[in-house]
This record gives sequence, structure tokens and C-alpha cells, in this order.
Amino acid sequence: FEYIVRYNLRRLGGKLSRVKRAAWLHRCCGRGLRRLGIPVHVVGQFPQRGLIVSNHLSYLDILVYSSIAPCVFVSKREVKSWPVFGVMAELAGTVFVDRSRNVDALRVNNEMLEALAADAVVILYAEGTSSNGQQVLPFRPALFEGVVKTGMPITPAHISYKLSDGDAGDDVCYWGDHHFLPHLLRLLRSEEHTSELQSH
Repeated sequence: FEYIVRYNLRRLGGKLSRVKRAAWLHRCCGRGLRRLGIPVHVVGQFPQRGLIVSNHLSYLDILVYSSIAPCVFVSKREVKSWPVFGVMAELAGTVFVDRSRNVDALRVNNEMLEALAADAVVILYAEGTSSNGQQVLPFRPALFEGVVKTGMPITPAHISYKLSDGDAGDDVCYWGDHHFLPHLLRLLRSEEHTSELQSH
């Protein structure tokens, strides 16, 4: 299945803009979260364009943001190798960054600015990695510079999760030495998830 998806991605990739890919992911994620029974509560006004700077807790973050509106994501290169989510990220036009190469920031900045110029909402996880949400990690400022210079709107946002039974820091947040498939199975077995997004 993944081979077929990647083949069609290469074949169609040059024909679909990032904005159109983001719209495709928006439709998929809205249906997906409804079927999983995960409600999304939005506090504040979700922007229609510009950069959103957010904390990062889980691969679920992508589904939550995309269920609200079409979004283009900036993500670490390693996500491409994740089962299911890696393919979805490629299909959605994610801007992948190689954090081991400082010079890659220029390319990523240019691709972010192209998406913003097309009136896309771009999601940047400023901490550069996920956490359990108990503290704020140091920001990686290299990807802010280009957007700040353009005067594009920048919206800070905060995402959080709650479980009726269990610890969201372990069962929802994907961080530290967690392994993807066991974590995903544990997440799917847990009940009554709630996600909340606050934009300021």
C-alpha cells in the first residue's frame, strides 16, 4: 500500500500545490478524528493565513490542526519514515527540515515563504521536537527570520490533550524513548480523548 501511495505521490507531486495538498489533508483529518471519537475544542480565533507557532506533543497534533483548517506543516525529516503518518505528511506537502544541517534553514525558509505567499496557514513547532508538555523547550529561531522580515501575521498557539482515564503525558504525547507502533496501539485503546487548541 505504502509503495502505491508513494508512486502516485511522485507522479502527481509536481501538479498539486501545497495549498491543494493541505486542503486534501484537512478533509481526511476531519473525517479521521470524528471516526476516532476525538473532539477538538478551539479557544480563540483560528487565523485564516500566516504562521502559527505552536508547542508539539504528538503526531496527533497534525490531525488536530488539519481538522480545523488546511495547514502546511514544517517538520523534521525523520517523520517521512513513520508508518502511515510519514506518507500523509508527504502527500500533504509538508516542508521537511534536516536539523543536522544548519544550511538547510535557507531552503526551508524559502519554501515557508512560498506557502505563506499563497495565503496558506503554516504550522511551525518552535521547540523543534515533541515533549510531554510539562515544560517549554528552547526555541529554534532560524526558521522565524524570513517570516518576521515579511511582516506576515504570526499567531502563538498551544495544544493540549486530556484523557478520562490515563496519563496524557504518556498515552497521547509522543516523546523521549517512546516507540511509534506500541504508542499508537496504546493510544487507540485509550478512551475519551479530548484535544484543545488555544490560539492567541
